[in-house]
Amino acid sequence: MTGAAEGRGRPAETARAANIRDVARRAGVSHQTVSRVINGHPSLRAETRDRVLAAMDELSFRPNRAARALVTSRSTTIGVLVSKGFEYGPAASLQAIDSAARVAGYAVDVAHLDDAEGGSIRAALDRLLARNVDGLIILAPQTQTLAEIERLSITLPFVTVHSARAHDDHRLSVDQSGGAALATRHLLELGHRRIVHIAGPDGWFETEARVRGYRGEMEAWDCEPEALLSGDWTAESGYRAGLALAGDLGVTAVFSSNDQMALGLLHAFREHGRHAPRDISVVGFDDVPEAAHYWPPLTTVRQNFPELGRRCVARLLGLIGEDPAGRGPSAPAPGTVPDVVPELVIRASTAPAGS
Repeated sequence: MTGAAEGRGRPAETARAANIRDVARRAGVSHQTVSRVINGHPSLRAETRDRVLAAMDELSFRPNRAARALVTSRSTTIGVLVSKGFEYGPAASLQAIDSAARVAGYAVDVAHLDDAEGGSIRAALDRLLARNVDGLIILAPQTQTLAEIERLSITLPFVTVHSARAHDDHRLSVDQSGGAALATRHLLELGHRRIVHIAGPDGWFETEARVRGYRGEMEAWDCEPEALLSGDWTAESGYRAGLALAGDLGVTAVFSSNDQMALGLLHAFREHGRHAPRDISVVGFDDVPEAAHYWPPLTTVRQNFPELGRRCVARLLGLIGEDPAGRGPSAPAPGTVPDVVPELVIRASTAPAGS
């Protein structure tokens, strides 16, 4: 009886929490590979990363932030400085960065910029630094913001998502100019020659890069770039641009600098009896989740935001010197991180000229 009572009184053994080697065994990889996945290392094959992430989910494994902070004297928190607004690109980039940081065992602390003025930027940075973040990701792709960041000479490790300088040591980006060239080339290959570009607002890195890609591709085909119309990333501004273009029957195609403006453009043309793709071909940029359900479904340029997020986090952790398993990624050499390559997604809003 005593033994039975003692047995009943003993606390049940708790199951041992999975560790990095358990994950490696489940995924059939080395523990160094698991470490690289945790750190968002960009050189891994997608199928390897997915297998490791699946094993982590199956074992309910998450890197222990608290234990790592005790060992490294770090907060295991990344600060993200982001423009206040509802544009799809920055929002999707932030989501991708947050996902990649969580896989790496890091929290994300976000400070929103009220505007691109120096005082607002300094105040936002002060808020993040007061929270003892280990590094910064600057997700505010206006040229004025990046100029102010450079002027402040930040000493904390940081990376910028987009920059006007191709060889900026801190820069990571989707190839915006290359994506715009893809969109324009698609229309040219369909036989269109009068192609108008609706640009984004002044002062945005993406606006300048996409204009560059459009102009360069038009000139490569010995076609004259059209006078640019500008919007503010909203469907309403695309609608107004469409009203200005609807009466010019010589224009057979439009490349819009984002999908929301393309939506407004399609609306304006349809109101004036010009239907895509029969009367006008339209290409957007971003591939927002709704783009496949526009009428007609929108041909657009897809940005690989998950890959951008992984590269941002991997680059920043390398600059911080993060190495939780002893063999984590080191920071890539300045200028060696390539742009993320965009992809043209062809749907029903484009067709051969005169079809």
